[in-house]
Amino acid sequence: MNPRLILASSSAYRRELLSRLQLPFDTMVPDIDETALHSETPDATALRLAQQKAEAIAGQLASSASNSAENALIIGSDQVATLNGIHIGKPGDHASALKQLQLMRGKEVVFHTALCLLDTRSGAQPAVQLRDVQTVVRFRDLPDAELDAYLRIEQPYDCAGSAKNEALGISILASIQSDDPTALTGLPLIALTDMLRNAGVQFYR
Repeated sequence: MNPRLILASSSAYRRELLSRLQLPFDTMVPDIDETALHSETPDATALRLAQQKAEAIAGQLASSASNSAENALIIGSDQVATLNGIHIGKPGDHASALKQLQLMRGKEVVFHTALCLLDTRSGAQPAVQLRDVQTVVRFRDLPDAELDAYLRIEQPYDCAGSAKNEALGISILASIQSDDPTALTGLPLIALTDMLRNAGVQFYR
């Protein structure tokens, strides 16, 4: 049998993506500080947070003294957007989102989507798999009125980069370059299926 699969995330977007693999999974919400460290590179931030999310869930399982704690694959993921190497976080409100889009219009933004698969089974090799999948997004050079109108319709204030590419946000993007089309939404499924296969997970059962 496949080990228990756990998604360490509260994101509805990541839940929807993982469900595409048609594998049973549980969702648990990690409680970590997602602040970037001083002088930390964007990819290092994303990779560290993805692993910390998975480790936080492993800690919760261990404290529960459940048998499933010894037989689980835990998926952690985090995304950091960067413009000219500078972190672009989640805007949180309309004014901040508009400033982000004004700053990014006509420019390329690199999204680092980090993925961690933590195998809690005794003797598992490797116990931790990590991957940073990069996506280069060029934003359209749109006037303030269009950017403001988009934000009022979709309100993507919980998204780094202030746009939901899987919805209306695609209309403000000029191009997307990536080896994994699901990475930008938050969970790189091509990389994840590689990791799951490495861990012995069987598909198409």
